[in-house]
Amino acid sequence: MASRWLPLGQDAPPFRIHRDTTDFFRVDYGDVVELGGIPFLIRHNAKEGRFGLDDEVKYWVKRAIDLREGKHKIIKLVFHEKFVAHIGGIAFECFRSPRKEARILDLVAGHKNFMHGYSIKDEKGNVVRVIDFIYGKPLSKYVENIDLDHETYYYDRFPGILDHFMECIRAIAYLHERGEKHGDIRRDHILIEGESGQYRWIDFDFNYRHREDIYSYDLFGLGNILVFLVGMGDVLIQDLREQGHPALPVLRDEDVNIVFHHRIANLKKVYPYIPDSLNWILMHFCKGTNWFYENTGQLLEDLEAYRNA
Repeated sequence: MASRWLPLGQDAPPFRIHRDTTDFFRVDYGDVVELGGIPFLIRHNAKEGRFGLDDEVKYWVKRAIDLREGKHKIIKLVFHEKFVAHIGGIAFECFRSPRKEARILDLVAGHKNFMHGYSIKDEKGNVVRVIDFIYGKPLSKYVENIDLDHETYYYDRFPGILDHFMECIRAIAYLHERGEKHGDIRRDHILIEGESGQYRWIDFDFNYRHREDIYSYDLFGLGNILVFLVGMGDVLIQDLREQGHPALPVLRDEDVNIVFHHRIANLKKVYPYIPDSLNWILMHFCKGTNWFYENTGQLLEDLEAYRNA
């Protein structure tokens, strides 16, 4: 079954079959992982794709081939990780939860705005997720590669991108309405499917301990993506200084992103043609804000008012 992809002659390396994936470092290129009787040929490890970490290997995430059907899959093995994120002075304890991702895969089966797959336990009870491979590029890369001046982008490209992104927000609302959250909303966690152009969320395995507002961390993630899309990328203070940009004298400390203080969120000061109705939404994600969105419905309502103006 593996001979289409592996050299199986005299000089071929040892052929290993894993039914216990606890030590994911041992699961390597050319090995087979057998899950529920289905053999998956392991190819390469996935790599981190944001903030300059393109070469950081994710050893617990494997590119693989389903040897029954010859289809490409992503195999996510169990990896426990914890960190603390701070947003607007609020600390969120974040951690990986394979069981949460397994629940959401069941919940969003067939939903056009999410990755699809299923979970299965290996012989040691590890919750392994088998994900259908999406042929496409991250939303972040798509926007960064647009070769237009900002004003042309804003009037010609941004409306269509925003419509797709609003679909993605509605998809997050679908989770929230069912008591679940994405947990790691980032601009590179939306893939644009190459053939259909559909925007699809990936990677649901992060969870966080919440207080009163279960969905606030997701909402801040949506806001960060929105600021990125309106700006046609990150609008950085350092870049404005290097350009001697005329907006510098009017920018204040409260105009920066509530999470990333080197990025501008009050974009109307940089691009005056951005209407107040849109900038009002962005101001919810500024360092100086006194008001926050409590749910995705409020964010969508404001975005729909802007689009219908």
